[in-house]
Amino acid sequence: MKDVNPRVLGIRDPVSLQSLAARITEQIAQGEQKPFQRVIDVSCGDPHRAGMPPLSFARQVLAVCLYPELLKESSFPVDVRQRAEKLLGACNGGSVGSYSASSCGIPQIQKSVAEFITRRDGGVASDPEDIIFSSGSQKTLKLVLHLLSSGQGPTQTGLLTPLPCPHTLPMLLDEVGVKLVPYQLLEERGWAIDLEELHRALKAARRHCEPRAIYISNPGNPTGHVQDLKTIEEVIRFAASERLVLLVEEVYQDSVFGQDKKFLSYKKVLFEMGASFSESVEMVSFHSISAGTMGECGLRGGYMEVINMDLLVKNFLTSMQGPSSPPVLPQLALEIMVNPPSPGDASYEVFTQEILQKVETLAQNAQRACEFLNAVPGMSCQPAMGGVFLYPRLHLPAEIIQEAQRSGLRADVLYCKKLLEEEGVCLGPGSENGHDDENYHIRLCISAPTAVLEDVLKRLRSFHLWIQDRHH
Repeated sequence: MKDVNPRVLGIRDPVSLQSLAARITEQIAQGEQKPFQRVIDVSCGDPHRAGMPPLSFARQVLAVCLYPELLKESSFPVDVRQRAEKLLGACNGGSVGSYSASSCGIPQIQKSVAEFITRRDGGVASDPEDIIFSSGSQKTLKLVLHLLSSGQGPTQTGLLTPLPCPHTLPMLLDEVGVKLVPYQLLEERGWAIDLEELHRALKAARRHCEPRAIYISNPGNPTGHVQDLKTIEEVIRFAASERLVLLVEEVYQDSVFGQDKKFLSYKKVLFEMGASFSESVEMVSFHSISAGTMGECGLRGGYMEVINMDLLVKNFLTSMQGPSSPPVLPQLALEIMVNPPSPGDASYEVFTQEILQKVETLAQNAQRACEFLNAVPGMSCQPAMGGVFLYPRLHLPAEIIQEAQRSGLRADVLYCKKLLEEEGVCLGPGSENGHDDENYHIRLCISAPTAVLEDVLKRLRSFHLWIQDRHH
């Protein structure tokens, strides 16, 4: 251990409930008796694991790309074969087994992404040269954080980070040596951002590190909050006046279901604020094939759009991936995500139905689960307007908090561990999302078939009432 890189040793310990879940699943497979038949893991946004089906068009095109003999297969819709042919034409040697054409990615797919962004933002131009692919939005973010990371003690780079934040972020910051500078989201206002709180957090941080960037998640992970125009403008002005790089994670942009809510990209707002902002504010926005309706977590693909970054600095971002470049298959999946079938295409009807089904399921699940959890004594939940999580608050009996202290665990972790052992449900403890005060929360992915979610909610309620009764 003494020979291990100290920065690696400094990475906070993962809660590792997933490995406990895997162990319990293995025990059931070997015939051990449990009070449940199977473990349901809804701790992270992995819809396919929870039983949501993949998009047919995406899988068909990828299948043909992987095995081009299928181009002769007339059972596939004609637009599937045409798209596969086009994508294979963009690959070196016409094969997904070759390296990417450049260290940023395949130029034709960079162009597709730029065209998607331009359409999405109502004509605000996007330059294909600003699009960089990598294996998932985590990896893309890591490249940027590596660039920003420097110094130690009072000169160490700090990142203004929302609490709660995505559960993978705290460990990532430890790994790259960037200090997490928390700003609290306002739970009672549906987890909104508060400008005063940003100023407070920044001022407090400057005493012990050097904040150089601010991280934004919109729609919020894990809060489901969708930011409005006024908020986005305030954040951009704040970043501009404090000279902070804006890191904007927008992976749930296609999953907004709250009434009268719609997704606004930070880039669109930035460019509508006039040249004094649009030509000076450094911004990187992130998108992924793992999130939202695509849900292809295991394919590991994401892109970032880099805006107003010094050209020499931007070149580092592409060279840091090395000559072997980003993986090809996820780029093809990204192209399908940003360029879905159009009206009149053979796959359009089925594709549109599948998307509609997913968004409707998400919206219904969000409402149903929120109402259900608010009716459970000792729980309260803010409604989600987008994304795939609910983030309810737990009011725990003093005994369970004391028991957790005795066993050296946080109370929310102990709660989730017991829930997994007693009911076979794996949820995420709020401490993974950066929460470390006495306001305990749990994280629950609602991108799951309705019947699966009902099962989760019933098991959760029965466990929560058992905990309350046992300690009263």
